[in-house]
Amino acid sequence: MITPVGWVGQKVLLRAVTPADRHILVGFDRNGDASVGGYRHWAAHRATDDFHLVIETLRGRLLVGSLWVQVDPASGRFSYGIGIGAQYRRCGYAGDAVTVLLASMFWQHHYRKCEVSVHGGNFASLSMHGELGFREEGRPRDTELRHGEIRYPVLMGITADRFAARHSALTAVPSWRGRHWRTPRRGRHWRVAQPR
Repeated sequence: MITPVGWVGQKVLLRAVTPADRHILVGFDRNGDASVGGYRHWAAHRATDDFHLVIETLRGRLLVGSLWVQVDPASGRFSYGIGIGAQYRRCGYAGDAVTVLLASMFWQHHYRKCEVSVHGGNFASLSMHGELGFREEGRPRDTELRHGEIRYPVLMGITADRFAARHSALTAVPSWRGRHWRTPRRGRHWRVAQPR
């Protein structure tokens, strides 16, 4: 069992789902679009035994969405589904949450590949995954026709090596000395003793 310890990004924190969170997750489905990323938040959380995470902001500790992660340790692969509440979309929370998830799954738990299926009409998700380094691996002919429009899944994937190459700044060890430790001059308000 994977437990999210220290899964913190620049904007969000990933943690396990608690009973108090379930009410908010159900509220996302009632208030927003019924299909977020091709699945419902709450239905996805009830349908599987794999682990679930809540996406919480660092500023204000607001619950903004959730992640459902399905793992296959034998093959070294995992997949996920992500849902962000309608009022919190386009704020960078999804991209940060996925980056934190990928970093921890690849580097801490040594998985080799992540595969996702994105709804073909979800251009925001396709764009976000492309920016994170995912590559399109196929578009199965498993289409459905609803209200005159064709819907299809887009299969995307990223390997641990590709993620490490694109996000090398995450692997850098932070320096305890600070940003200007080699600067020889002092600040502009430093008083220099004047000769008399």
